[in-house]
Amino acid sequence: MEQNIFTRDAFVGKTALISGGTSGIGLAAAEIFLAGGASVMLVGRDAARGQTALAQLSAGERAQFTRSDVRRTEDCHRAAEETVHVFGDIDILVNSAGIYVEGALDDLTEETLDDLIATNVKGTFHLTQATLPHLRSTLGNIVNVASDAGLHGNYFCAAYAATKGAVIAFTRSLALDLAGDQVRVNAVAPADILTPLTERQLSSQRAREEQLREMASVYPLGRIGTPCEAAAVIAFLASPAAGWVTGSVYCVDGGLTA
Repeated sequence: MEQNIFTRDAFVGKTALISGGTSGIGLAAAEIFLAGGASVMLVGRDAARGQTALAQLSAGERAQFTRSDVRRTEDCHRAAEETVHVFGDIDILVNSAGIYVEGALDDLTEETLDDLIATNVKGTFHLTQATLPHLRSTLGNIVNVASDAGLHGNYFCAAYAATKGAVIAFTRSLALDLAGDQVRVNAVAPADILTPLTERQLSSQRAREEQLREMASVYPLGRIGTPCEAAAVIAFLASPAAGWVTGSVYCVDGGLTA
């Protein structure tokens, strides 16, 4: 009987394209893919952060960075083309680029709403669209980074939650569309993860550790998550071990949605 086991060499010969790959969950996923033998293309808007990420990964030619803005359709296509030019093909797409904005709906500006939709929703759509021909040819797979906020209501982040809810619906629908092509599509829905995105939510008027303890208090496991813990689920979904998993949304939330 064939067994698909998530091993250290699960990604040998594979290429992963990761948006939002220069920090947080995306960068942690890149580390796991590289450790498993893959080549990785990081996508981000900031060239300096891209070079810093590459230095941290220390993977030589197996890790590359392309400065691309997922809000721009042409940048998404260029990122896909550059990945294929450098590494030959694309086997795994991780849509991890995203922004978080909180606040009352009364204060939401059209500019903020447009930026949330352009990054979190349209960026996921356009980068997926750009990579689809390659994923079909490699029988590859897609892992989208959604959020627990896309599954249930959260205080003062209605617009953000709406964009992540869209990513979840997109994941499930696209999984059905691509099943006949043997391209799997899944998502992770992390709750609070200690990333730069989370750090920016903290107030400078209060002690950092106090705020983190308060944030952790709502979780049954008593703490918030780490980028590596979310990335490990991404790696599982992208690996042969999840070969019969598609259209799924995996909660990575310390028991919050139990």
